Amino acid sequence: MKITNKKAHFNYELGERVESGIELTGAEAKSAKLGQVEMSGAYVKLKPNRFGKIEAWVTGLQIFPYKHADNTGYDSMRARRLLLHQKEIVTLMSKMKQSGRLLVPTSIYTRGAWIKVELALARGKRKYEKREKIKKRDEERREV
Repeated sequence: MKITNKKAHFNYELGERVESGIELTGAEAKSAKLGQVEMSGAYVKLKPNRFGKIEAWVTGLQIFPYKHADNTGYDSMRARRLLLHQKEIVTLMSKMKQSGRLLVPTSIYTRGAWIKVELALARGKRKYEKREKIKKRDEERREV
C-alpha cells in the first residue's frame, strides 16, 4: 500500500527526501494500512516539547475512522508525531533555515508491519511554473 500526495508534487518543487515513522493508535494503523488516508493539505511543523527537545509533527493528514473500531470522540485531523532521531531533526531544521524550504509529506506506505511517511524538503512553485506544467501535460495528451 502506497498513497502519494499529488498536491505536493504539483504545488512544490521537491528536493531531498527522508523516511520517517509515524505514531498512530491501533485503529488508525489499521485504517492507514487499508489506504484510508487523505494527505492533500498535510505539512510538517517542528516545535519543542516540554523538555526542550524538538519534535516533528505532521498536521493536516486525515486518517479516516476504522469502521470496526469504537470511534467516539475520534479526531481524524489531529496532529501526529513523526518518529525521527534528534540528529535528523536538527539537520532538517538547518537545511530548512539555510535554503528557505519547508518540510512536506509526499507519501505514506507500509514497510513490513511498519507504517512509514516519506518527507521532502520543498520549495513552493510560482504560478507560471504550475501553468507550464499543465501546458506540458496537455501537449503530451494530444500527442498520444
